[in-house]
Amino acid sequence: MNTERPPLNPHPLSEYVAWAGSRNREPILGVLKEKLPKEAGRVLEMASGSGMHINYFAPHFEHLHFHPTDKDEAVFANIKKLTTEHGNDNIADPVHLDLTDPDTWFNPGKKNSFDAIFCINIFQVAPISIADGMMECASHLLSDNGILLIYGPFKVEGSFTTASNEEFHNTLASYQVAEWGLKDVADLKKAAANHGMELKEIIDMPANNFSLIFGRS
Repeated sequence: MNTERPPLNPHPLSEYVAWAGSRNREPILGVLKEKLPKEAGRVLEMASGSGMHINYFAPHFEHLHFHPTDKDEAVFANIKKLTTEHGNDNIADPVHLDLTDPDTWFNPGKKNSFDAIFCINIFQVAPISIADGMMECASHLLSDNGILLIYGPFKVEGSFTTASNEEFHNTLASYQVAEWGLKDVADLKKAAANHGMELKEIIDMPANNFSLIFGRS
């Protein structure tokens, strides 16, 4: 695979997203191996995009059943294609889940039915307002001891943690798309508190990223 960084393009099927995904999947897998249930359970991915992450992770957890979701149903065909190509029989068909629309996730049959939820590299190109929906959705879907893992680059208490993260933020901002840019962990914590959730752990990751682990308060 080409190791050169492609032009920034947040579309889930872009070369840039594929490049970024290939760089971060191993470190995230390491965290999942530590945090996911060791016995049978169900795991949901928010904003699955192309499906590259869930299809890479699933074979390492044969005892778990994975559920991809996305707001954009146009990516579902690619998720299914990867699942078939990889022979992953522990991945369900993708489901429409829009974090701005509770009607897509307030299903009584799904309440408290997932042991873990993860979401990768969404907030740098999504409005911080979806954090409220994410936390409310997680509080509805997670089991009592379930976790929500959010991965990506973030500011911490209003500050950039590295010069490279500030440069990345400025690059995103230069595209003049209102929602593009690094968000603050403090805002995620505030959204979590509104829905009975709290930040349990911050894990430093390669390339100046973080894994944020949320659970019930």
